[in-house]
Amino acid sequence: MLSPKRPVNRFAYVIPVYNHEEMVAKVVEQALEEGYPVIIVNDGSTDRSMEHLKNVEGLTILHHETNLGKGAALKTGFKEAVKIADWAITIDADGQHDPRETARLISATREQDRPIVVGLRSNMDGKDVPWTSRFGRMFSNFWVYASGGAWLRDTQSGFRTYPLPEINRIKTRGNRYQYEVEILAKAGWAGIPVVETPISVYYHPGDKRISHFKPFLDFMRNSIIFTILIAQRILIPSSVRRKIIQNPD
Repeated sequence: MLSPKRPVNRFAYVIPVYNHEEMVAKVVEQALEEGYPVIIVNDGSTDRSMEHLKNVEGLTILHHETNLGKGAALKTGFKEAVKIADWAITIDADGQHDPRETARLISATREQDRPIVVGLRSNMDGKDVPWTSRFGRMFSNFWVYASGGAWLRDTQSGFRTYPLPEINRIKTRGNRYQYEVEILAKAGWAGIPVVETPISVYYHPGDKRISHFKPFLDFMRNSIIFTILIAQRILIPSSVRRKIIQNPD
């Protein structure tokens, strides 16, 4: 009997894009140079981001008609990526990460326990690093751990690898930035390990940096998610929690 057909690519990029016209073409071209399929999720961009990609060959481009949030874009991309790959590589479209460092994340993946791999950003004390990024990292590191996830040093890094289809089986509430911390906590509930590996980071100075993070609103969204997660961790046995977060196949 033939074994079930497996994806032909071990890895595929998933890149959410929302109004990143200045940097998206460079990020995508460098990702393509790594030799893996690239899936773009246009999350309702209203600038010229997609025009910069129209002549770039070898892309799969998915569209949200309106902006649904980074988490929603990642989930859309994962559903597409699982058709062709065993792992999704996520990277931000703002030029903060260097796709040429993808090998560092891939080297940290392990088939035996199939972890999420998070890129641990260096130089987070640099003068161009916004205070919201430094504070947000400390804030979410603690609360991911308190919610039942692993103790990590950079829970807000967007440069990661995710195991497929395992990650698609986890139900999440968050559709914006809170998705990336919620998934780390729920990975702990689901028995999916999370490991970190060092990467570099570059924050564009001054007005060149494009960020859609809204400090007050997004910290509130994260706080609500963490409150729910901690309450569930306290009130619901782990065996039950593992079942209630499973999406139907």
